[in-house]
Amino acid sequence: MFSKPKKSPPAGSGTASRNNLSMSELYAYTEFQAGERELKELRKTSKEREQYLENLRLRRQELQKEIKEQEEQRFNLLLKEREVDVAARKAARETREKEAKLEQQEQEYAEMAERKQELLREVQKYSVFKDFLEEVLKLTTFEDVDALTAHFENLLQYRDRLYERENQVQDQVGQQRKKLLKLKDQHELMLLQGNNQLSQLQTELQKARSEAQNWQRQWNHIQETAAKKTLELGQLKMATLNLFEQTGGVVGAEGVDISATDKQLEQIQMYIKDMSGIIKQYQTLLQRGPEGNNHTKTEKKSNSK
Repeated sequence: MFSKPKKSPPAGSGTASRNNLSMSELYAYTEFQAGERELKELRKTSKEREQYLENLRLRRQELQKEIKEQEEQRFNLLLKEREVDVAARKAARETREKEAKLEQQEQEYAEMAERKQELLREVQKYSVFKDFLEEVLKLTTFEDVDALTAHFENLLQYRDRLYERENQVQDQVGQQRKKLLKLKDQHELMLLQGNNQLSQLQTELQKARSEAQNWQRQWNHIQETAAKKTLELGQLKMATLNLFEQTGGVVGAEGVDISATDKQLEQIQMYIKDMSGIIKQYQTLLQRGPEGNNHTKTEKKSNSK
């Protein structure tokens, strides 16, 4: 930066006024003028550069616009080329299809011509039959050959239906025969299984009969043993009853029931116990001698008193 002088020189002062200036002021004024010139040049240079930059910006915009237009033109050109390519492929495909269709039609025409020749040969071949049918027609009541052939066709269709029906019946018969054979095999299998089961059952029956005979023998033995035991029990009861009566027991309403063998045995046991005691006392007296008898008599007299 340039320092400005404190006081600018007055305009139009001339040489005399310059002569009155000091050296320092003159130097400062000279520096100021140089700075202004340099500033003007810098401003001019700046404007030129700004103008140059503006021109560059405008040129850049123009170039971007041109590039965009060229890209659009190129894209449109690619689209047109693609459309042309698609149209060419479509035309080529249609041409191939037309050629193939033409070849197919030519082949069909050739086949039809060949078929026509075959039909003509067949007509010539069967013309003899036509003449024959015309001769036969004279012997029938049909009006023309077409009616006669229609009748024959109906007969042939009827024959075909009968033949088909016969085949169906044969198939049904075959199926029924297969079912019959299957049922026969099942029946034979069931019969064989039944025979096996019957044999097993007969074996089991014989075994059961043998076991039943063994059980019957055991049952008879048990019954015989039970009868013997019952007889022995009756005999024991009778003996017990006799013994009970002999020991002084009373049977009936005033005494013990006739079937109460346990009570009878208890009383018999008591009687035997008492008798055993008496026998022991008697044996003891016998062992003591006469003194014992006198003593016993004295005890009896005292007891009787």
